[in-house]
Amino acid sequence: MIYVELPPAIAASQQRLPFYLSMEEHLARNYGGEYFVMWQVLPTVIYGRNQDVRAEVNIPFCIDNNIQFYRRKSGGGCVYADRNNIMTALISSSTEVEATFAEYCRRVAATLRELGLDAEANGRNDIVIGSRKVSGNAFHHLPGRSIVHGTMLYDTDPATMQKALTPSSEKLAAKGVSSVRSHITTIREHLPHLDIEEFKDFLRSRLSDSTMTLTDDDVAEIRRIEAPYHDPAWLYGTTSAQRRHGRVRIEGCGEFSPEIITDADGIIKSVKLTGDFFPLADIDSGLLRHLRGVALTPEALAEALSGIDAGEIISGLSNEQLITLLISDNHGRD
Repeated sequence: MIYVELPPAIAASQQRLPFYLSMEEHLARNYGGEYFVMWQVLPTVIYGRNQDVRAEVNIPFCIDNNIQFYRRKSGGGCVYADRNNIMTALISSSTEVEATFAEYCRRVAATLRELGLDAEANGRNDIVIGSRKVSGNAFHHLPGRSIVHGTMLYDTDPATMQKALTPSSEKLAAKGVSSVRSHITTIREHLPHLDIEEFKDFLRSRLSDSTMTLTDDDVAEIRRIEAPYHDPAWLYGTTSAQRRHGRVRIEGCGEFSPEIITDADGIIKSVKLTGDFFPLADIDSGLLRHLRGVALTPEALAEALSGIDAGEIISGLSNEQLITLLISDNHGRD
């Protein structure tokens, strides 16, 4: 696997998070082969493609404390990063997204075990030491290419992390913890004499075997890809005037907040899903568009979804689970 470096002038200056996400996408779209990258950012909250920023991020606290926040194109949950957190990514040609995702997590866990840590891949996307999370990961699928990227907590300020994030009580309860702080651990907590640069060198030596340096032309293309990340419509999304459905957590799949608006006859006018689940394809064109104009009943939804496998659109979700999620009685009505 090839480790990718930025040109020296760019590497020496601190970039915002969207630049590095765009670098991953540039490598996936314009280069073949397998690549590994690492990067660090100033204090930043990163939330998933389908998450509601207002529900996941303590926006006033972040603004008051100069913590940036950005939406990424991959699914999954919300994370906090700073210069003591190492962001990693694997870019590959695998079309088996979930298999690639699982293999990457297993490989990183095995690398940590070489340092004597009790690390293992756990659940959908976490790497844990003992029972506490040290790395969370997500994937972004492009035609013929996959990006698996995530966090590696070398060290962190748990008080700032906890104040910046606002996960639901259901998510914490599902993990058997009462707070963000009790859910995480760090490399430094277990290996206090290993500094961050030594740790990065170790990861690089185990996960790559050669190096490629990007050019100024690469950087120009990365800047082009980066621009939409700063669009307020992308950052904040849109909100509905209708009443929001409560959060529902489906084991092995993630957290969902469905919003459905029906007319007086119970016909679906609009439907939206937000949450920390992992999309495998475009949710609207692959799934939700088939539900508009359909009666909000189990029978009508089942018929509309016949011939469609929800699990091919959202990782781990069955048609039956989707229908149960949608027919709950707490939706908006015109």
